[in-house]
Order: sequence, then C-alpha cells, then structure tokens
Amino acid sequence: MNASHTALVVVDAQESFRVRPYWDDADVATYVARQQALVDGAKALGIAVVQVFHVEPDGPFSLASGHVRTLAPLVIEADATFHKTRHSALVGSGLDVWLTARGIHRVIVSGIRTEQCCETTARHASDLGYEVDYVGEATLTFAMTDRDGRRWSAAELRARTELVLDGRFARIATVEQALDAATTRRAA
Repeated sequence: MNASHTALVVVDAQESFRVRPYWDDADVATYVARQQALVDGAKALGIAVVQVFHVEPDGPFSLASGHVRTLAPLVIEADATFHKTRHSALVGSGLDVWLTARGIHRVIVSGIRTEQCCETTARHASDLGYEVDYVGEATLTFAMTDRDGRRWSAAELRARTELVLDGRFARIATVEQALDAATTRRAA
C-alpha cells in the first residue's frame, strides 16, 4: 500500500470540548504531541490529512459558537475538511465519497473522543471495507462513571477501546507504526 492510498482522519480535534463539564487537561499535552506527530508525519509522506468536525445546531458544537475550530495548539493543514452530525465521521459527511473518489483504501483514525467518535468511525470504516489503523495514543478522552457508579479512567477507556477494536475492526498502531505501514505495505 502506498501513501496515496491512505488517509489520516482526525476526528473532532476541536475547541468545543474545552467548554464541556468533563474536560480535563491531564492528558491533553501528551495527546497533542502524538496527534501533531501523526499529522506532521502524514504530511511529510504525502498521506492525505482529513479533518472532521462535529457540529450541532446549538451549544459549543454549533458553528455559531466559535468553538468549532482546531484544538489549540494543534496545527492541521487539512487536505479536506468535513462536518458531521453523528458519531461516525462516515455518516452524512461526504467523507466516504471523498475517500472513494481518491482511491483510498486505508484510513488512520485519530482524534477526540477515543471510545466514542473515534471508535465508531473505526468500526464503520472497517464495515465499509477500509483497512483501518487505530492510533490510540493519538486519541483523547476523559474519565467516565458508569451506571453502577464505577469511575473509568481515560487510560482504562483507551485500553478497553483498543481491546475491542484490535484484530476485528482495526489494527492498533503507534504513530510510527501507522506511518510506516503507509509506505511499506503493498497493494493487493
């Protein structure tokens, strides 16, 4: 597989999350460093970089809010930008049409939130027939409490997400592994 058949999909890496009550800065610096390394590496290899923003009619995810912009301090020069209104970046956004028109067979999934829109996008992409690399270290999420009162840390949510995706819907990869695969795999 060469780099021209691969796209990096950056899901919901947007300022909207900073104004949500669950926002926590604890893992942000690490996430930003790994996400930026993935974006920069993709650009250097000629991999298409796609940015997807979640939008809603009202609140911090509305276009009118001013929060639907790249999460600072990330710098993403996207080859294409899409807006989504569902969990999967592939529902109603036009992304699948764009990928298909460019002969892209493999997607690298990253962004915010690990277990929500990133996981859903990875599953959907797999179901549509894309080869998927899921870069958990370039995803961000926040602790959650389940209905039984158990608090799940962001690290636990990431581990759970990687467990359920690995080998079924995606290959779990580091930034370096995902970028390397774009240039070393052969097209079928």
